[in-house]
Amino acid sequence: MLVNQATFGAGQSAFGADIQSLSNESSQAQHELDLEQCEFMLSTCACLNPRKASRAVTQIFDQALLASGLRSTQLPVLVTFASSGTTTITQLAEELIMDRTSLARLLRPLASAGLIKIEPGEDRRTRDVSLMADGREAVLGSIPLWEKAQAMVLGRMGQRRWDEMRGNLSVAMSLSQ
Repeated sequence: MLVNQATFGAGQSAFGADIQSLSNESSQAQHELDLEQCEFMLSTCACLNPRKASRAVTQIFDQALLASGLRSTQLPVLVTFASSGTTTITQLAEELIMDRTSLARLLRPLASAGLIKIEPGEDRRTRDVSLMADGREAVLGSIPLWEKAQAMVLGRMGQRRWDEMRGNLSVAMSLSQ
């Protein structure tokens, strides 16, 4: 098995026993690989297809943001700090629907560049993160680049389709709660 079961508590996740029961059912099913089923899975997968769409859009934003030195994954984090002020890594991870380890990896280069400051929180288990002056300047300089990328994506997609997709994405994001 390629998945580290310790990550999900041996088959458990936010969905609890449902995942474990699905895993047990699939391991009991003994049949040959059906190529049509594989094609169906690839074309309808609720995990794969949003990731593919995300990568396509990410490429557009990364290219547009190149001159800023920021990646499309970094700018929203800086914008979050600009709009909400100091927050903890745990709060930010929850808001971005990320695990804390991945978020810490994303924050490290921002802290090294002096865009954010990470310091001990109220107790030894928390870390507070805040935007520095250079981070505010980076956000300010990136906004016109972001606007161009956003306009390009919406121009290709259409505003109505984007509005519908945004609503659907909100529903999908609520699955993690």
